[in-house]
Amino acid sequence: MRKALSLLMIGTSLVTLPALAQRTPTADDDIEEVVVTAARTTLPASALPLTVDVISSADLAQQAAIGGSVVDAVATLVPSFSPTRQKLSGAGETLRGRSPLYAINGIPQSTPLRDGSRDGFTIDPFFVDRVEVIFGSNALQGIGGTGGIVNQVTVDAPKADGNSGRVLVQGSANDGFEADSLGGKAAALLSHRNGRFDATVGAAYETRGAFYDANDRRIGIDSTQGETQDSASTNLFARFGYEVWEGARLDLIASRFELKGEGDYVAVSGNRARNLPGTSVKGTPPGTPAANRTESVALSLTDDDLAAGTLTSQLFFNRSRDTFGGDPAPIATFQDVRLAPLGTLFDQSQNRSRKLGGKIAYERALPGYEDLTGTVGFDAIWDTTEQRLIATGRKWVPPTDFRSLAPFAQLNLALLEEKLRLAGGVRSENARITIDDYTTLASYGSRFVSGGNPTFSDTLWNGGVIVEPVAGLRAYASYAEGYTVPDVGRITRAITQIGIDLDTYLNINPIISNNKEIGIDGDYGPFKGSATYFWSSSKQGQLLVLLNGVYEVQRQRVEIEGLELNLSYETPLPGLTLSGGYAHLRGHADSNNDGKVDVRLDGANISPDRLNLAASYQMDKITARVQAQTYLSGDVGGGSTFARFSGYTVVDSSIRYELPVGGVTLSVQNLLDRQFIDYNSQTQRLADNQRFYAGRGRALTVGWDHSF
Repeated sequence: MRKALSLLMIGTSLVTLPALAQRTPTADDDIEEVVVTAARTTLPASALPLTVDVISSADLAQQAAIGGSVVDAVATLVPSFSPTRQKLSGAGETLRGRSPLYAINGIPQSTPLRDGSRDGFTIDPFFVDRVEVIFGSNALQGIGGTGGIVNQVTVDAPKADGNSGRVLVQGSANDGFEADSLGGKAAALLSHRNGRFDATVGAAYETRGAFYDANDRRIGIDSTQGETQDSASTNLFARFGYEVWEGARLDLIASRFELKGEGDYVAVSGNRARNLPGTSVKGTPPGTPAANRTESVALSLTDDDLAAGTLTSQLFFNRSRDTFGGDPAPIATFQDVRLAPLGTLFDQSQNRSRKLGGKIAYERALPGYEDLTGTVGFDAIWDTTEQRLIATGRKWVPPTDFRSLAPFAQLNLALLEEKLRLAGGVRSENARITIDDYTTLASYGSRFVSGGNPTFSDTLWNGGVIVEPVAGLRAYASYAEGYTVPDVGRITRAITQIGIDLDTYLNINPIISNNKEIGIDGDYGPFKGSATYFWSSSKQGQLLVLLNGVYEVQRQRVEIEGLELNLSYETPLPGLTLSGGYAHLRGHADSNNDGKVDVRLDGANISPDRLNLAASYQMDKITARVQAQTYLSGDVGGGSTFARFSGYTVVDSSIRYELPVGGVTLSVQNLLDRQFIDYNSQTQRLADNQRFYAGRGRALTVGWDHSF
């Protein structure tokens, strides 16, 4: 039986839009009809020189039942996305070797001024209808998209008058059914439409037990960065819409998400020399358990027939508060002999960020030139962020204001009956960072730093060509520039020099990254596939470097290139589809600032090569899937951060059966119960025995859901 299951695993998860991730295609897939809202256009994905994937509602629900979050779904299905850490913090998780921009309906969830890496956990997947992934550096959503965009599109408004909704109940446990591994979730969404008005409200609550590895040992708790295990989350969601006139809508969408650690365990260090991972024992860690809270409100006005064009506009407010746990052994960074004897002071930090912004865009075919589509728009955002030490009231990162004003324009020209397309555009970023005078912590020398108002202006270009020589075959080449600010908080808090003036401090210059790629995708009978090669570089990039037990930022030249392959095959057996994906990434940095890259990126900055395989079956009342992710072994990094990654394979499965009312789903994570040390632990903090974690062993989730 075990051999039969192993053979069945040979298949993967992804199909291709311009180059989809690792998903099995469904009957609803049609490249010509897929519109990606994160691309800021109503043109179909086939008209864009981009690598794009759309994870549908059904695929997302299936992956969320296995892994529990949108981050897990994307990390599982996209080969060039790094392995998930299975922690609350996504530090070091990258797309194509760079940080992706997480967004909800286009609203950025990141806190780039002080990146707390909690932006992947800001909404429950129950309220997400689909996930749009745009690969590679771009400025389509403004700052932050240096690795790509992960846009979570929330549930749509009801289409018909009357009442509708969805409910979900599920339970989870380790395969040993230990009492402390039990978790559960309950969620409901109710909608009502009456003529021009519609309303949707929902709530979700989830509690998660302790995680166990394949050797039935509790997985170590990261009490500082935060955990998804031993936690509880709540999400309140609401959407109200009104049809102003035919084709025009006002929508108000609000969400409040909070995930808190329960604080029931303390970490026990492992032993790297003996390959013994850390574990956890019952206990109460000091301080407040790690948590994150995100609240957002967005008001949008759309009109799909305004003067023969399409108008989209949005005003939004977003506020986040990320609490980091306290280290049981107070780290040197927080010590101050003016407050307590050296080595005795306990403290913990909290990021506070607030955003206010607006977006507007208008798109239409140019009169008299119907094959030429133009888009003009304007984005504005104001972001205020600080990092406090909540036990002593000190400010680790001073309050920092960021303002960005960015007009943009795009053109898309169809030629030869749409067999050839030319696309291109420009975006003008005008940014300002404001920081008042401040003094660093004692551990950095209590340095006085003169604040400032540095301003930056950059023109970002993109362009591409698409050729469709025959039906079902598409080739493209493109160039795009991305733009973000470095982790200003990590830079400003770690200043040790005397006499620094932030008006002239080069380390806070923006990061301009470019992405060049060529790709081909096709649909031939039962086969669908894609191949993409990309090159990405930034003259003054951003790397995470471990200094004195804390990751700080260094500005270095970074160059990354990679290959992405995807293939799916609808077998002669009705309902059975096999699919596969492969990603090969290589990245280098300039460690000595001579203008030439000389060291390979380490595990904190790039993901390993990966092979995805999956087999999916759908017929009548049964939907089933088996998927395997193989992270290939190899050397990671260079110099003092060199590591040997041993690689590992994780196999998951899911089966669903439709009942007369609703359907029941059984999902299994790590089906073969393989013991492994995760990628993060193998390639980062190589002398740290506490943060040496095993991956999760076999875990089961049973759920029932019903739509009405």
